[in-house]
Amino acid sequence: MKSMLYGVSVGPGDPGMLTLSAVEAIRDCETICYPVKKAGEKSTALEIARSAVSLEGKEIVELVFSMDPEDSVRRASEKVALDKLCGILDSGKDVAMVVLGDIGVYSTYMYIDQAVRDRGYRTKVIAGIPSFVYGASKAGLPLMLGNESFCVIPMAKDSADRLDEALKDMDNIVVMKAFKSIDTIISLMKANDVPLERATVISNLGMDGEYIGPLVADREYGYFTTVIIKRCSRI
Repeated sequence: MKSMLYGVSVGPGDPGMLTLSAVEAIRDCETICYPVKKAGEKSTALEIARSAVSLEGKEIVELVFSMDPEDSVRRASEKVALDKLCGILDSGKDVAMVVLGDIGVYSTYMYIDQAVRDRGYRTKVIAGIPSFVYGASKAGLPLMLGNESFCVIPMAKDSADRLDEALKDMDNIVVMKAFKSIDTIISLMKANDVPLERATVISNLGMDGEYIGPLVADREYGYFTTVIIKRCSRI
C-alpha cells in the first residue's frame, strides 16, 4: 500500500487549538512538510506544530510554491515541489503537511492534495479551527443567532463590491485577509450606515501582537487580520 499524505490543519495560532487528530498525525508521520512562497521563508504553521508536538528525529522538508506573477514560474515551482513530495511518499514514508487555520478555508493545500491524488497517491485531510471561529469565541461573540445569515469575504482587488453588497444584505460578515483593507472596510461600513461599533477586529491570534477589539482607523494591525461585522446584531 502506498504511503499517505496528511493535510494537517494546525489552527489559528495557539498550539492548544490543535485537534487530537492533528497531533496524532504529526506525531506518527516520519516526515513533516510545510509549504512556503519562497525558499527560507518562516512557516508559522510549522512553528505552531513544533510548539504542540515534539518534532525531534523527524525529517522536516520545505516545499516552495512560488506566487510569482508569471504563470510559467509558478508551474515550474509547483512541479519541483510535487516531485519532491511524491519522492518522499515513494520512499515509503507517511507525510504530514502542516497548514495554518483550517485547510478548507482559503488554503492552497487543496490544490496540492488534488495534484498528489492525480498522481495516484493516497491523501487524508484533517480539519482544524478557522481563525474567525476561534476569534469569535475569544471575543465572546456568536457568529450567528436564530435565522441570521452569514458570509465570509476575502479582501482582494475585486472584493469591495462584494463587501458592499454583503453590508446591505447579510446579518453577519466575516472579512478575511483584511490587514491592508481596513480603510476600505470602514468606508463601506459608513456608506451603508453600519456603525463601526458593530465590527470586531481579530488579529494575530495566539501570536505576538494579538489584538481582539474595536475597529480603529489609525491602528496598525498584523498580517493575520480578520474583521467580524454584526450588521444586525442582537448581542
